[in-house]
Amino acid sequence: MATEHKIAASKTHAHSNPALSESRRVSAELEKLIGPAAAGDKRAVSEIVRIVHPLVRRYCGARLGNTAHLHVTADDVVQEILIATVNAIPRYRDQGKSFLAFVYGIAANKVADAFRRSQMHPTYPAADLPDQPCGSAGPEEWALASERRAATRELMKILAPAHREVLVMRIVLGWSAAQTAEAIGTSPGVVRVMQHRALNKLRAELKIAS
Repeated sequence: MATEHKIAASKTHAHSNPALSESRRVSAELEKLIGPAAAGDKRAVSEIVRIVHPLVRRYCGARLGNTAHLHVTADDVVQEILIATVNAIPRYRDQGKSFLAFVYGIAANKVADAFRRSQMHPTYPAADLPDQPCGSAGPEEWALASERRAATRELMKILAPAHREVLVMRIVLGWSAAQTAEAIGTSPGVVRVMQHRALNKLRAELKIAS
């Protein structure tokens, strides 16, 4: 009887939380496909790529933002992640985290690589001169926005990598604690604790800087 109550409660919670239900659905689909894919099923590999592509694209868009200062575009990084994921499938082993968490780990590393390359070889793009006046943001606004993004990235460096990922998923991507937990292979409660500690650390750092 107790088990039946737990199952019913779980179904009710998933039904009332579409984001959690969707996250679990995606993870369940990937878990079904990873075995055949690792065994060499090309159709399963293609299906995995189809499922993770929009998730990876959204993640890279949030992490990279305007890529004018990088040597690669967000789409370039997405392709790198997908290729690395496909290459890693035969070697994948379940170590207590979902395959989706494994993919986000690859994504985090590739995004970090893109930022490292940009620091080693910075670019300074020059826009074409417009034929007529433009009401969009001008060079000064773009420069200020770029400075804010750079300052934010520098500030985020004081956080542990796992805490940075949680803040990106929760604040930038707007994911729920349940979705974030599913992605990194932990519980919503742990995600909330990590977010709380990360924000407190950022606040403390800003107080010191001011």
